[in-house]
Amino acid sequence: MTSITVIIPALDEAALIESAVASVVAQMRPGDEVVVVDGGSRDGTAEVASRGARVIAGERPRSRQSNQGARRAGGEALLFLHADSRLPGGALDRVRDALADPRVAAGCFPIGFAAAEVRHAPLLAWVARGINARSLALRQGTGDQGLFARSAVFRALGGFREWPLMEDLDFCRRVKRLGTFRVLPGAPLETSARRWLRRGVVRTQLGMWAFRVAYALGVPPETLGRHYAAIR
Repeated sequence: MTSITVIIPALDEAALIESAVASVVAQMRPGDEVVVVDGGSRDGTAEVASRGARVIAGERPRSRQSNQGARRAGGEALLFLHADSRLPGGALDRVRDALADPRVAAGCFPIGFAAAEVRHAPLLAWVARGINARSLALRQGTGDQGLFARSAVFRALGGFREWPLMEDLDFCRRVKRLGTFRVLPGAPLETSARRWLRRGVVRTQLGMWAFRVAYALGVPPETLGRHYAAIR
């Protein structure tokens, strides 16, 4: 049975980290582990996370924290979970089932949004459907979708490029040189809608499309990261 290390990079997520960790611990099997990589939180995130996870100190950005967690991981597979997200029941076994196929190198979950204001629910459902359709069509995922990979594959690629943005898409592009990228069927990973609610669903989605187009046109991730930080 494939052992899995779930890596959760976090920064000032005391309000949500317990739920993220609990969603992992509830379904772990012998050999599995959950590692929270704290990027210098000032709100007690590390203390809350330590109740259910191994916590290590890391350095931002999130891509670097993810790599730092991977270097300390003992699992045969790695799953990267954002601190504002929760795994659905049976998620780790779905990853194991996918990796039973030796052709599969990596993959992700479909996405769903946590309960939000009712008036935003239709728009958020539309956003989720669009993200999931894109993932299936392009065979790639984003960090919000719980990227997973065989540990050996992740290390062979040198992990994530330590960019402030777009490291997830870059990794998905590179990993397909070593095997199949599988978008898992079944229940979605649930992530917070706070980013969309903070700036507005339509405005946020248009902004994300703009960043993706700029990246595709060759704008450096460091430049995109500066603009993203300014509007986040």
